[in-house]
Amino acid sequence: MTDMTLERPVATIRHPDLSEKRLKRRYAAELRFKLYGILALAIAGGMLALLLVSIVSKGYTAFWRTEITLNVHLDPAELDPANLATANYQALIRSSLLTLLPEVESRGDRRALSELVSGDAAIELQRLVQADPSLIGQTIEFTAATSDDVDMLEKGYISRDAAEGDRQLSDRQIAWFDQLSEQGIIGTALNTPFLTSGDSREPELAGIWGAVVGSFYTMMVTLLLAFPLAVATAIYLEEFATRNRWTDIIEVNINNLAAVPSIVFGLLGLAIFLGFFGLPRSAPLVGGMVLALIVLPTIIIATRAALKAVPPSIREAAYGIGASRMQVVFHHVLPLAMPGILTGTIIGMAHALGETAPLLMIGMVAFIVDIPAGPLDAATALPVQIFMWSDIPERGFVEKTSAAIMVLLAFLVIMNAVAIMLRRHFERRW
Repeated sequence: MTDMTLERPVATIRHPDLSEKRLKRRYAAELRFKLYGILALAIAGGMLALLLVSIVSKGYTAFWRTEITLNVHLDPAELDPANLATANYQALIRSSLLTLLPEVESRGDRRALSELVSGDAAIELQRLVQADPSLIGQTIEFTAATSDDVDMLEKGYISRDAAEGDRQLSDRQIAWFDQLSEQGIIGTALNTPFLTSGDSREPELAGIWGAVVGSFYTMMVTLLLAFPLAVATAIYLEEFATRNRWTDIIEVNINNLAAVPSIVFGLLGLAIFLGFFGLPRSAPLVGGMVLALIVLPTIIIATRAALKAVPPSIREAAYGIGASRMQVVFHHVLPLAMPGILTGTIIGMAHALGETAPLLMIGMVAFIVDIPAGPLDAATALPVQIFMWSDIPERGFVEKTSAAIMVLLAFLVIMNAVAIMLRRHFERRW
């Protein structure tokens, strides 16, 4: 009978204190890293919130304006139906004001009183009479914008407690304003001209619609030029081109172009599109061509990434059923990559929408009042409009600048939200 001995396990020496210390140090390091991340997010969120609060607090008042409603008598002695363009409409408005404040008698006081009404009120009255000459001889209710200074007083940006020499309105004008407000003549209303009219040198009349239309035409030209060219380039490089020195050089240059400052593209547009080809200056067509050069690398890189994300099994299955290379790419791979392509395109277009420097170089900084009717008409863009208004010291343009920034941010948020929705709707998980 064989004596079998049981093998005893070798006793291991444990150091519970040392292992617990290491475990605590590891957990503490992970906790610190998490806290650093939360702190970074909190700082970034706080700075973003501070920026948005600053913009909104300065610009939300631009969405309404102060208006004055007058009973204007269209005196036939002042209005000649045969020559309505040269009539003194300002005198008609001044007369309606004097009927409300008969104590104003001197010439200087009358001039100061007429300054409470916007300088464009006479032009609006002229358009009204020219559109319907049958109004001559009647007393009509006419609503016009007040001057910028009165608007700022109503919104609280001009302090009544300041010395008379330190504010734009005199004590008499403020007293007249109070009397008219008590009579219900002056009130506030939605500032629709801000959203429906073009630029003006008067803050109370300036609008963003001309810049919005200019941006629309510019973005359409950018999309029509950049999207097909970028997608075709990405498809060729990813699916058809052979790997050699030339394709490597092209890929390196595409990646480098994505980091080139946008003003360089503006100089290129100034020298080539305007100087060499002689295209119209300040036109959305030229702006769209310049911005197309800027967004091309972004769309190409996004398209190539979307094509790479399609599983190889899709290609193999298509080849297995006898599809040609062209059919594999355009019937199977491209439709599956389209969500990523569209997302990259929208992000690139959002980047182009906020560009200012290249548009300044091609002359889209000009003062343009009329709404552009097409991509060949002189126009400006919303970021350029913001840039021009920010350089004007009048308080009325300060709120208009902030309000225009709010509109631009709204467009950018909408475009990015559409990109996220497209990705979630068309995305497939493999």
